[in-house]
Amino acid sequence: MVDKQEPGAAREAQRLGKFVEAFSAGLAAGNVVKLVLAKPTGTEADLEKVLVRPVTIRGETQLAFVYHHTTKDVTRNLPVAQGIALVAEGLGKNYRAAHLLLVEGDLHLEWNRAGECTLRRGKGQGREAPSLEPNREKQRLLDPGRPWLRALGLMDGRGVAIPTMAHKWKQVNRFLEVFEGAAQRAGLLGLEAPRVLDFGSGKGYLTFALYDYLRGLGKTQAQVVGVELRAALVQLCNLEAARLGPGLTFREGGLEGQVAEPVDVLIALHACDTATDLAINLGVRGGARMILCSPCCHKELRPQLVAPAVLEPLLRHGIHAAQQAEMLTDTMRALLLEANGYEVQVFEFISLEHTDKNKMILATRHPSGAGRRGAAAELAALKEFFGIQRHSLEELLAK
Repeated sequence: MVDKQEPGAAREAQRLGKFVEAFSAGLAAGNVVKLVLAKPTGTEADLEKVLVRPVTIRGETQLAFVYHHTTKDVTRNLPVAQGIALVAEGLGKNYRAAHLLLVEGDLHLEWNRAGECTLRRGKGQGREAPSLEPNREKQRLLDPGRPWLRALGLMDGRGVAIPTMAHKWKQVNRFLEVFEGAAQRAGLLGLEAPRVLDFGSGKGYLTFALYDYLRGLGKTQAQVVGVELRAALVQLCNLEAARLGPGLTFREGGLEGQVAEPVDVLIALHACDTATDLAINLGVRGGARMILCSPCCHKELRPQLVAPAVLEPLLRHGIHAAQQAEMLTDTMRALLLEANGYEVQVFEFISLEHTDKNKMILATRHPSGAGRRGAAAELAALKEFFGIQRHSLEELLAK
């Protein structure tokens, strides 16, 4: 039923008060299953919703706020009183809807387009009392007991990440999460023998992980190739790959001088400066369904930047000019990919606490293969605005 109160601001304040009071009382009684803060209105465009639930940490009850973004989740634990205050402050301001799930009923608070607030009560659902245990580590896509993880120095004999490599273990699992979602969109999981090229494979963590993941899906004919400049690492990885079976190989080489070959997935993480452009070009020309790049060292465009008068105070600072060149470089890459028939996302791959090279360009080929209308015009406008004369990827794709 809908709670009917006084009209106007007094009615909204009363409904807000009832909702927050029910949340607070439910926490005190141990009846809160979770609170969902929805329809965010803040500056974080990729924030989808926030889940709040009580947890016990070191014997103390706290509220865990899990901020669900398009490509990542961020958790923040707060004392109960502080958490309640944060919820009360954000309702109607940062979130235009909230759903409180209790053991014996629900409350739904929402604002319509006219700014009117409604409070609805749902019937009891007979739910079980919530557990206050913190969420355990989520199910991994990669088995931590795999022998190659020990052989490459990522795990110890118990299948636990070596402390100095914990950040790398998190990166590998995060990469597989990104890959899994993109693979479904790109139709890769329907292929019997997907072909993967990983440029700059290094010690092979991601290459081995992808091979394991694809083989676990029954893709026993998958061909996964790591390409690395350092001969010693190629030898090490091939030695370990031979123990896993066919389909995983490593070869010596770099991006310079590579000829495009048929490929379904092209990966190039931390390819410096225009090497990222070389990788993207190879992916496009090889017909890749998916291209994953983590660029770094954006040097090409910065000397070309001609600051429009209004931006001169901004770009006169070296750090700002570098950040602008980085953003512009990767935006132009995204537009070129869109013009060539790809759907593109540019996002933070993993937290800065693990690596400062945390941006990822993820491109999945559009089912029709048609380029996005307007992408070329947007690219031309950016080049004119900033005085850009040349961009390596544009030149490579035009050949």
